[in-house]
Amino acid sequence: MPTATAAAPPRTLVLGATGFIGRWLVLELLGRGEPVAAAVRGGRGTPKEHELRRWLRTHGVDDTPLTTVAADLTRPDLGLSPEDEARLVRVRDVHNLAARYEFGLPRAEAHAANVDGALHVLHWAATRSGLRRLVHLSGYRVGRDPAPRHPLPDAETDALYARLGAYEASKQLGDSAVRVEAARLGVPLTTVNPSSVVGHSVTGQAGQYVGLAELIRQLWHGRLPLLPGTARTFLPVVAVDHLARFLAAVPEHDHGPAHAHTVLDPSTPPLMELVAAVADHLGVPAPRRLVPVGLVRRLPRALTGADPETLTFLSEDTYDTTSADRLADAAGLHHPAVLPLLQRWATRLVADGFGTGDGSTAGTDSAAPLSTIGFDTVAGSRSYLLGEREAPRHVLLHGAGTDADAWRTVAARLTEPVLAPDLPGLGRSSRAAAPDHHWLAELLAPARTRPVLVAHSTAVGTALRYATDHPDRVSGLVLIAPPPLRSDLPAVTGLPSHRPGAARRAGAALRRARRSSERSRVAALLEACSTPVRLIPAPSLPQAGSPGGYPGELAVAIEDFTRSLSAR
Repeated sequence: MPTATAAAPPRTLVLGATGFIGRWLVLELLGRGEPVAAAVRGGRGTPKEHELRRWLRTHGVDDTPLTTVAADLTRPDLGLSPEDEARLVRVRDVHNLAARYEFGLPRAEAHAANVDGALHVLHWAATRSGLRRLVHLSGYRVGRDPAPRHPLPDAETDALYARLGAYEASKQLGDSAVRVEAARLGVPLTTVNPSSVVGHSVTGQAGQYVGLAELIRQLWHGRLPLLPGTARTFLPVVAVDHLARFLAAVPEHDHGPAHAHTVLDPSTPPLMELVAAVADHLGVPAPRRLVPVGLVRRLPRALTGADPETLTFLSEDTYDTTSADRLADAAGLHHPAVLPLLQRWATRLVADGFGTGDGSTAGTDSAAPLSTIGFDTVAGSRSYLLGEREAPRHVLLHGAGTDADAWRTVAARLTEPVLAPDLPGLGRSSRAAAPDHHWLAELLAPARTRPVLVAHSTAVGTALRYATDHPDRVSGLVLIAPPPLRSDLPAVTGLPSHRPGAARRAGAALRRARRSSERSRVAALLEACSTPVRLIPAPSLPQAGSPGGYPGELAVAIEDFTRSLSAR
C-alpha cells in the first residue's frame, strides 16, 4: 500500500472522507489529478484508512496522491497533531462533509457534530493563508433564511430542537452558524444543500440506508401499505456521483465571499409517482393510498413504522436551483435520467440487504463474473439476475434456501462468462406464471451460446427438465447434490435481501424435494437424459465470501467437464 509520504503536498482537505458522499468526492478529486488530504479518525494505519484506500483502488483510482491525517471535529483546531498541521500547510480548498446523518440522535451528540464541528472547521480554515474556499455540505430544507442568526437565544434553540428533532435542527443551526461566522471572519464560503442523495448513476451503488432508502426498504418488505404525504409531496433526489462532481467544481467556479447552492434534480417525480415507479421495477405492490403527514405524526410509531424526524422532510415545497444550475452548466455537468437512476439504486439497495451485510457480495464494483446486477421480467416474474445474459458459458442455478450470491466464490474462479439468477419465488425474484423449467427457457431465450447448466440441490430437477425439452440449447449438465443422491436437505433461513415469503416458499420446495415421488421423477429424468452429465454428490453449496478449498475444487471440476465437452 502506498504510504502518505509518497503523496504530493495536498491542496484540498476533505473532512468526512470515509462517509458515503465523502469517498465519492475524494474519488472525483483524485481522478482529476488533485492531491488530496482525507481526514480519517485515528489517521494513518487505521482500518478506516485501509478501507478507504482499498475502496478507491477498487473504483479504479490511484491512491498514491492521497494523504491521510487524524482529525477530530469536536475539538478546536480539529485536534490536529503538529505533523499533520505541517502536511496541510498548502491546503487551499476545504470541503467539510463531516456530519452525523442519523435520526434519533441525542441532542448533545447532534449539536457537537453538526454545529460545534462545523464551526471548528470554519475557524481552522480561517487560519489558512492560501485559502481559496471553504465548501460546507449543509442540510436539505435548511439555509433558506436570507438573514441567518447565530447564536440563537436558548429558548429559540430549545423550540427548534423540539419541533424538528435533533438531526434537522442541528443541521439548520450549523448552517446559520457557518454563514454568520464566515462573514465575520472574511472566509470565502460556499454552502451546498443537496436533496436526498441516492446511488451512483451507472452502478446504483449505495452506502447510505436512511431517509428515502428506508422508505424503499419498507416497500420491499411489504410494510408500506400507506404513504405519508399528498399527491404533490416532493422529495427530490440527486445522484451521489453528480453531487461529488458538483462539489469538486465549486472552488474553481465560485468567486467572492459567499455562495449557496441547492443541488437536486427538479425532474424527480412527486413522491407517490416515485415510489410507484420503484415498486413496479422491483415487482412489489405500491402503497394503496396516501395519508396526511399530520395524522401519521399522531399515530404510534409501532403502527406506522415512520420515524417522526423523517416526516419533516415530506412537503410540497419546491426549491430555487438557479445558482446550482448555472454552476453545473459552466462545469459541463448534467443530472442523469432520474427513473433509471432510481431503478439502479433500488436494485442495489436490495442487493446490499439495505445495509445489513458488509457489502462483500453485491456491494462491490469488481470485474468478477457476477458484477452485473439487475431485475428483468421473465415468465411473469420480476427476476433478479447476475452476470451475462446473452453469452453465458455457465448458468448457475441455486437450490432452495439460498440465492444467486451463493455462487460468487465459485463464479470468481471460472474463466468464462456466467449467468446466475435467483429462481422464481426464491431469494429476490418474485413468483413466475409458469413452471420453473419454462421460466428457465424464457430466461435463456436471448442466449447465443449453448451453456453448461450447473444446478444445486432442488434446482437439479429444473435443469433436467429444461435439458430434456431443449437438448439443442444446452451443452452439458453439472448436477451438485441431486436429491436422489442425498437423504438430508438443509433447513431454510431468510436473508434480509429476500422477498417476503421467500423462506416459506423455499421450505415448501425442500419438502417437495424430500418426497419419494419427486426423487423418483428426478432419477427417471437423469436416467433418460441424453445431455452429457457430471454428478457431484457434494454436501452443500458454499456461501459467498467463504475461503478457498471447496469453491476452488468445484470450479475446477466445472471447467474440466466443460473442456471435455469440446473434445467429444
